[in-house]
Amino acid sequence: MDIEVLFEDNHYIAVNKPNRLLVHSDETRDKTLVDWVKNYLKEKYNKPGEVFLGVIHRLDRPVSGVIIFARTTKGLQRMNKAFQERAVEKTYWAITYTRPPKLSDTLENFLWKDSTKNKTKVLPGKSRRHPDAKKAILTYKLISEYNHHCLLEIKPITGRSHQIRAQLAAIDCPITGDIKYGFPTCNIKGCIDLHSRSLSFIHPIKKEKVEIIAKPPSSNQVWNWFENVNVTSKPVRKKKRR
Repeated sequence: MDIEVLFEDNHYIAVNKPNRLLVHSDETRDKTLVDWVKNYLKEKYNKPGEVFLGVIHRLDRPVSGVIIFARTTKGLQRMNKAFQERAVEKTYWAITYTRPPKLSDTLENFLWKDSTKNKTKVLPGKSRRHPDAKKAILTYKLISEYNHHCLLEIKPITGRSHQIRAQLAAIDCPITGDIKYGFPTCNIKGCIDLHSRSLSFIHPIKKEKVEIIAKPPSSNQVWNWFENVNVTSKPVRKKKRR
């Protein structure tokens, strides 16, 4: 398995997660990203015994992009705190076939996770209509268009399960390939066009600014249409080549 290591020091390691790969084990018992990173560290540093790896956050199986793990308990505790305090800026890219109603907007909803179906529901209005509902907030902007496809840059303020997928579907902009949230057809091998583009934070131990950026999957032609778009791009319209 060929996985790109994006950042590594004594306390953390970040990689570019391929889509379709589990972060950690579940009932399928398929190989996981945690397995790969542990093996990588064990071989690189010739470590005997079990390798410590702290899971800080997660990405859904069909999603690609930046994910960071802790290599020490101290690093795990401090980065967990940074995530809880929203001191880590997360940027995602998503491709949709439908143009959003606004070029940029803030979406604020109450979400409820139906664990029996592993699906998050956006509750109508802005009132909390389920006892287990949680508020979800994100901002998005349209940064490029090509061949009837839209590239959105998304910054989640909260970190709810399936938040981006559910909130985009609620404005009639399901992510391409995401049949769970309303896109009519699936992508090859079940991936969806949602990518964790970057993480930006102050290193909890070294107190230095860190920005980690991951390229989208080059194996997907749709992502290749947007390969020259910068993470901080302003809304633009990209015309189809003739």
